[in-house]
Amino acid sequence: MERPEPELIRQSWRAVSRSPLEHGTVLFARLFDLEPDLLPLFQYNCRQFSSPEDCLSSPEFLDHIRKVMLVIDTAVTNVEDLSSLEEYLAGLGKKHRAVGVKLSSFSTVGESLLYMLEKCLGPAFTPAMRAAWSQLYRAVVQAMSRGWDGE
Repeated sequence: MERPEPELIRQSWRAVSRSPLEHGTVLFARLFDLEPDLLPLFQYNCRQFSSPEDCLSSPEFLDHIRKVMLVIDTAVTNVEDLSSLEEYLAGLGKKHRAVGVKLSSFSTVGESLLYMLEKCLGPAFTPAMRAAWSQLYRAVVQAMSRGWDGE
């Protein structure tokens, strides 16, 4: 597995990680646009959200956004040694499988991540950066997918 370009990843993440909640909300708003069927998976205290906006403003969901941004942050920090995150990411995959997330939905999450980075960085988000992030994201999903294989 070729390694993503660490410096490009770190440099682009710096701007995003200053306000994770704001950028994480952009990511999930985009995700619900692209795949509205994911909305019902997010239920807290058995309460269904009536709209993405309703979901995106709930404290429980904001907590989920924070966690997701933290996972990305961890991947960025360990970009040169992603194998050290194998177990952690496989466990994360298992958790997502348990609540009914399909592995295929993660490609939409990937698109939403790139969209968010582009929105945040504008012209500074170069094609080389996009390629590095795609690579990093692929590696993360590959590790998470072991949670679906039930290894």
